[in-house]
Amino acid sequence: MARLKWFYGLLITVFLILAARLIWLQLIKGQKYRLLADENRIKLEYVRADRGVIYDRYQRVLVRNAPDGREYPLGEALAHIIGFMGKLSEADWQVCQQQRQRGESCVYQLDDWLGKMGLEKTLDQQLRGQPGGILSETDAEGKVVRQISASEPIAGENIELTLDSQLQVEIQRLLGSQKGAVVVSLPTTGEILALNSSPSFQPQHPDQPGEMFNRAISGLYPPGSVFKLIPALAALEEKKITAKTLIEDTGEIIVGEYRYGNWYFNQYGQTEGELDLVGAIRRSNDIFFYRLGEWLGARKLASWARLFGLGQTTGLELSGEAAGLVPDPDWKKKVKQEAWFLGNTYHMAIGQGDLLVTPLQINVLTNTVAADGQLCRPYLLQSSQPDCHDLKLNQENLDLVKQGMKEVCQPGGTAFPFFEFQVDGQVIEIAGKTGTAEFGHPEDKTHAWFTGFAPIDQPKISITVLLEAAGEGSREAAPLAKEILEWWFKNRRD
Repeated sequence: MARLKWFYGLLITVFLILAARLIWLQLIKGQKYRLLADENRIKLEYVRADRGVIYDRYQRVLVRNAPDGREYPLGEALAHIIGFMGKLSEADWQVCQQQRQRGESCVYQLDDWLGKMGLEKTLDQQLRGQPGGILSETDAEGKVVRQISASEPIAGENIELTLDSQLQVEIQRLLGSQKGAVVVSLPTTGEILALNSSPSFQPQHPDQPGEMFNRAISGLYPPGSVFKLIPALAALEEKKITAKTLIEDTGEIIVGEYRYGNWYFNQYGQTEGELDLVGAIRRSNDIFFYRLGEWLGARKLASWARLFGLGQTTGLELSGEAAGLVPDPDWKKKVKQEAWFLGNTYHMAIGQGDLLVTPLQINVLTNTVAADGQLCRPYLLQSSQPDCHDLKLNQENLDLVKQGMKEVCQPGGTAFPFFEFQVDGQVIEIAGKTGTAEFGHPEDKTHAWFTGFAPIDQPKISITVLLEAAGEGSREAAPLAKEILEWWFKNRRD
């Protein structure tokens, strides 16, 4: 009998345990487990939106979609502008999660692709569109039982650029393997027609050997004599000189134990007599510009350089743009813990010393002269509007500098490749400036510059060429600029 009582007691105990567990599962935790069960059989499948297509100014396709990924038909020629795409990295995903935790929007999914460089990166949100989704119910084996709801993806925005892709490709061909950059734009609006950097890389295969460094906007170089446009205008505007001011070319200036020579005297041992401003620009005479720097003073010279946009980014729609450097006595004392000397002013007045610029900044300077003192922000997107402001420069002063630039490209000037420049028998007057910039190379190599615009009276195009460690601007950069302008005037007469 005792054993029977013990058995019934055990049976009741087991029953109570099972009943308690059933109550716990169904009443207390029932809602949670029902939700989990529903989630286990509800499947959300994202439908990726078509990415926006990118076109040039003539509606030529620059980037398009393909079944297995993005296609870049022009390859290296546009790589630094368009950039490329890549899979969402762990770091990208963590940033996305943090944004969501802060209540901010983040549209990426774990298996997403996104822009990693260039316009693919800066315009990623516009290009990617909005994904759609299919909400389905599945059985225990994961097979779809029924579709609950669906939303169509919204394609990304198509983008039209200011670029002339044929010009861009031609310039990249002409650059070949040379290290350098070329910027071509419309002087009166700031529209970029071409922005080349060489060497380049294959955006379809960014992991393969190549250079992603964009020399056109990120490369920092001493400008050499192309900078002389600024002290020329500054000295006129500050009334330190007039059109009639003459300065004698002495070949060199001696200050204590230091010597500051003119390039012509250093190479040929000859001087050029008395020069006015036009003649000094034509011959790129260093003695003349040493004196302008001395009369202006370092701070005033630096102030005018900044007025023309040096020492600051231009605002182009690409990441990685460098601001450059416009030194002055305060900067030198703070950074180098050194005093500023007259020799520093001399060097700066001819575009040397600590002064650093990008090719894009020099192109903006050139455009400002071409557009009679209207400084226009450069831009790549057709949806942008010209953003120009008037520096309020005296027209007579601008005309003097333009005349000097015109004579640079005529017999007697430094840009000999442009003497009697013609396209299909038509003479086209070019305004330009050559530059040969020292940068402390152990073998005394120099950067080669040319910048200019055409036609002089009604500028339709400007061009800036920088070739790293290539030699003289007149012998290396100017011939390349000539080939590019010849192509443009033959193919773009409109």
